Amino acid sequence: MNRYLCEPCGYVYDPEVGDPDHDIPAGTAFEDLPDDWVCPWCGLGKEVFVKE
Repeated sequence: MNRYLCEPCGYVYDPEVGDPDHDIPAGTAFEDLPDDWVCPWCGLGKEVFVKE
């Protein structure tokens, strides 16, 4: 699975890890994240992420 970088802050969403602090289980593809999911570091939305 592809990893996605939050360009403004540098956070990397890794589907193999998920976002356990926000109830996103490991194995969740970026495309399957809820529309209201935001970067855990800076709070910006999915639109600022780019595929690594």
